[in-house]
Amino acid sequence: MRVAGQAAEIGVDVGGTFTDVVCRRPGQAPIIIKVPTTRDDPSVGVLASLERLKEEFQVGAADVARFVHGTTVATNAVIERKGARVGLLTTEGFRDILEMGRQLRRAVYSIILEPETPAFLAPGARRKGVTERIAADGSILVPLNEESVRRAAAELVEDGVTAIAISFLFSFLNPEHERRARDAVGAAYPDLDISISSEVDPAFREYERTVATAFDAYIKPVVSGYLQRLAERLEREGVGAPLQIMQSRGGICAASSARLRPVRLFLSGPAAGVVGARDVGRAAGFEDLIAIDIGGTSCDISLIRAGRPMLRSEGVIGGFPVRVPMVDVNAIGAGGGSIAWLDEGGGLRVGPQSAGADPGPACYGRGGEEATVTDASLVLGYINPDYFAGGTVRLRPALAREVIAEKVAGPLSLTVEQAALGIHRLLNTQISEGIRLVSIRQGLDPRDFALIALGGAGPLHATALAGELSISTIVVPQHPGVLSAAGLLAAQVEHESSVAFPRLVEGLAVADIRETLAELDGRCAALMEAERIAAADVDVSYFADMCYVGQAYHLEVSLDLADDDPIARLYEDFLEVHDRVFGHSTRSPARIVNLRSVHRAGGRGAARDAPASPATGAARKRTRRILLPETDDATDAAIYERASLAGADEIDGPAIIEQHDTTTLIEPGWRGRLDGCGNLIVTRA
Repeated sequence: MRVAGQAAEIGVDVGGTFTDVVCRRPGQAPIIIKVPTTRDDPSVGVLASLERLKEEFQVGAADVARFVHGTTVATNAVIERKGARVGLLTTEGFRDILEMGRQLRRAVYSIILEPETPAFLAPGARRKGVTERIAADGSILVPLNEESVRRAAAELVEDGVTAIAISFLFSFLNPEHERRARDAVGAAYPDLDISISSEVDPAFREYERTVATAFDAYIKPVVSGYLQRLAERLEREGVGAPLQIMQSRGGICAASSARLRPVRLFLSGPAAGVVGARDVGRAAGFEDLIAIDIGGTSCDISLIRAGRPMLRSEGVIGGFPVRVPMVDVNAIGAGGGSIAWLDEGGGLRVGPQSAGADPGPACYGRGGEEATVTDASLVLGYINPDYFAGGTVRLRPALAREVIAEKVAGPLSLTVEQAALGIHRLLNTQISEGIRLVSIRQGLDPRDFALIALGGAGPLHATALAGELSISTIVVPQHPGVLSAAGLLAAQVEHESSVAFPRLVEGLAVADIRETLAELDGRCAALMEAERIAAADVDVSYFADMCYVGQAYHLEVSLDLADDDPIARLYEDFLEVHDRVFGHSTRSPARIVNLRSVHRAGGRGAARDAPASPATGAARKRTRRILLPETDDATDAAIYERASLAGADEIDGPAIIEQHDTTTLIEPGWRGRLDGCGNLIVTRA
């Protein structure tokens, strides 16, 4: 029954296989919806989910008070090479920076050399030098020749460019020339999308700054067009709430702000999952968490320490490093749809190729001809073919057995069951190695963390992964398959602004830092005001990127201006962070590279405060024969319905817990129980 005036909050996360929707209403259990992702135009799937909310749950467009979206449009534009035709304007004599890069190679022994710089963004003919020069201290050596700018822009437009990136030397110290060049190009060609480095990435290192700016220009028409179309379609449907978008750092902002710097939308969806994991873990009593979000296409691994997601200043998008602040997510091609295949030497491999949503795994019955992890899970008995995705997708076990027999078991002279176990073992090994990279790379022991399992396939692999890594506690949220969508509603509105601040720590005056941060605060405050958020509701944090004098790479360190001696405190904190990350520190001279101001507001724990569904009857439904790695023969596993579990129930493995959006496998030696928030806590028995 429809509740008059219900204020529905909707989070929509578009994944590679499914579009997940969580709808929250005051005093009611959340509504969970999964619809197939429409790859050609993700907004079609988004609107289809709204139609289902209206038809099945009587939640109309007029009831929507918040609409938050996590999107893969930015990432997909790079991976699929479907971005804009970009032209690049640089300081005269430096137009090949984008192609030269740092002259470093990751695969130094590869016989076939592949480009490791993203020169495809703006090939040589679409890179133009203009007359201007800013000195290393920010002073003007050569005034900007606007005629050279207009001439270069005219040549690029004649070549068919639809976006222009502008990256001049030392513009992060003095952005005057870049701004004037943008104004000159915009006046002559108002329909062009223009990105300037002093706004996209105002920090030193000209190659990294140019790459970030070129990527921003490359995806800007695609992202801007998508967000504009979606906003217009939502408005036509009668949704009055403004469209909000998840950013890579884990905060949300208005779609109008996201369109200004779309490069900040890489890893939008995975960032939402980390936010949701943080809130669920905190409610369960765990501040230190390793989150594994295993979906249909990939596995996103992240680390939360002391209640805060770990961040990094640079990510890898489409195989290229891009200097964009983002949640530290290690994404690997390991998901339920990952394809099992044999290499030239006859060795079994899993992923990174995925069957996706269409045609999907063979067991979907939609024409898939490759063996996948989901097919293996079905053969092993872990998945109920009649209850997959809440019964909305009927699986066909015979097709799973046939494809594994043909593609894997037969060529390797194995039984179908042995091949299925091998596929699972290999996937688990790949994910556990990914977890070691995220934790040990940061100087942290995974045994000190709880494992939180997300995604449609995360709880299915959790006990195997925890056993491999000697982790003693697993947290499975109420709705792990859609926690990224729930995390969208839990995230804070966030705006961040940074600026280069190349100064030695020794002899630095606090007043100089305050003056620079005040300017950054003004920029963030204006963005918050545009979103109608009162200044009194905003929390402000400051950070400094620091390194030793002569050191090439920096670390982000929290800056507390309320401390009695903020600069001394900053230096001591830098030593601590350096020791944790690199295993050593020394009381040598240090310098600040950048200053950063972060403004946050809102965030009400939406991922964890939905009321738990009450027990509806006997939780144990039946037993099912399953195959486990430790046993040669099939064993009986008790099957439980998650919605019927009561707080007093204790479940010893082997057992399987089924629910609408995921399946949880509890292996022998583990025990599960519900906590007060409805989370399933699995510990060593």
